[in-house]
Amino acid sequence: MKCTYCDGETITKRVRKQQWLNGKLYIIENVKAEVCPECGERYYHAAVLDTIDSMIAGDHTVKEVLAVEVLTA
Repeated sequence: MKCTYCDGETITKRVRKQQWLNGKLYIIENVKAEVCPECGERYYHAAVLDTIDSMIAGDHTVKEVLAVEVLTA
C-alpha cells in the first residue's frame, strides 16, 4: 500500500502499539501493521484495532507493568 504522507511503499511488520483507554495507557506488543520505511507512518487494519480493543476491555494477561514519567513543557 502507498503511504498517504510521503508516497512510499509500506511493508508489513510486527510493532509495539500504544493505546489509551479510560485514562490508562496500554502497550501491546507484536501488533501487525503496515509501516512506511521512508517516514515511519503506521497503518492498522480495522480488524487489528478491534482485536486490541477487545483484549484491553476483557480479561487479559499482563506481561509487565512500567512506570512512566509525565512532564509538562
